[in-house]
Amino acid sequence: MNYTSHLLVAFACILCLSGGHAQVPTESELYVTLQARDSLLFHAAFDACDPVTMRSLFTEDFEFYHDKGGFTEGREAFLKPVEAQCSQRDPEALQPAKRILVPGSLEVFPLYKDGELYGAVQHGIHHFEFLDDKKLYQKGDIARFTHVWVRDGKEWKIKRELSYDHHSQEMK
Repeated sequence: MNYTSHLLVAFACILCLSGGHAQVPTESELYVTLQARDSLLFHAAFDACDPVTMRSLFTEDFEFYHDKGGFTEGREAFLKPVEAQCSQRDPEALQPAKRILVPGSLEVFPLYKDGELYGAVQHGIHHFEFLDDKKLYQKGDIARFTHVWVRDGKEWKIKRELSYDHHSQEMK
């Protein structure tokens, strides 16, 4: 065996011993917790129009990357238009849009440093429905999302969010 072969074998052993982490099972505490936080976020954003709850789910240095809407830097910059929209919304009216998580699409991958869980990557697919002028819900886009969650004390907060691959539900 030459030096390069020894190096490759040693590297492979290190990777095996480092305990590489795959997606967590759907019944794990981490998965269930982040699934609940995801539901809380989108309930606050679409159903309840509740920017106070949304604020509690993001870090101050939150970054949002959207393939059609662009980049938004900071929690307050992200929430400012949400607050304006919510202040104009009639609480008795039908919600103007719905977010629906595609069943079975949610995945959670833990992030560790020195053996300690500090964050997680959550990925999934969701689609949207919007009220038309007849007050009937119509299919909107389907898209992928990725959230980078970090622990803030005992709470989980989103530090980065990516929303991408938006396209008509009829396309695929």
